[in-house]
Amino acid sequence: MIRHTIFLASAYSIRSRIAMNFPDLKKEEYDKIYQKIVAKCGRDINLSVHNIPTNSKSWASVVNHDPYFKDVKEIEDLDEFIDLIYQDRDLTGLDVAKYIVSLYPCTHLKLEKLTYLCYADYLCNTNKKLFNDKIYAYRLGPVIATVYEYYKNKKTKLEEDNRTKYNTPIKKMPHESRITASRDGLEKLMSIKNTLNEYAKYNSNDLVSLTHRKNSPWFNSGEGKNLYQEISDDTIKKYHQYEII
Repeated sequence: MIRHTIFLASAYSIRSRIAMNFPDLKKEEYDKIYQKIVAKCGRDINLSVHNIPTNSKSWASVVNHDPYFKDVKEIEDLDEFIDLIYQDRDLTGLDVAKYIVSLYPCTHLKLEKLTYLCYADYLCNTNKKLFNDKIYAYRLGPVIATVYEYYKNKKTKLEEDNRTKYNTPIKKMPHESRITASRDGLEKLMSIKNTLNEYAKYNSNDLVSLTHRKNSPWFNSGEGKNLYQEISDDTIKKYHQYEII
């Protein structure tokens, strides 16, 4: 009888669950592997450990024993496994935007403002970045360039329609899990939810007016006249108070 110790995680960068399989792993080796993972990725990662008995050392025997592992990608190199987990530790603006779209029908304009407000609230409350994307002062307010590029031609997912709660059936859980997998993920998710509870009820024009207020970060970043002027974190921390409802 072979006892498999399986380290299991989700790798959102490759859209797959990943696993490392160690047949008959000794405790001292288990401790070394676990410590190496958390040393780079942190202790708040979504990592689970499973023990499966089979009659073979092969990964196929694990899958045959338990179909739960059927769609899991086996990683044979520990450094590669760690790197895949580590890639998910930082959120992107697009990760946050996709989560918002999974909850609320949005125009592209409304989505940009909600994503920005999630960033600004988290930054001002924690002094930490929600994501690493740069934010720019466009004519109609703050814009996350990566979100703009991704959604500018995806109108079917972003149309506001007062006749139904959701325009497109988009699953929430994968996007929520992506956030919780990031560094300080639960803290970030709670902050995003609080911001959306406050602002998602407003329409695009309301949110544009909000971010266009005198002395707002957008106002102090060229009032959108220079479409590629970055709105810095220091500017947001200093002036976000002027765009709070």
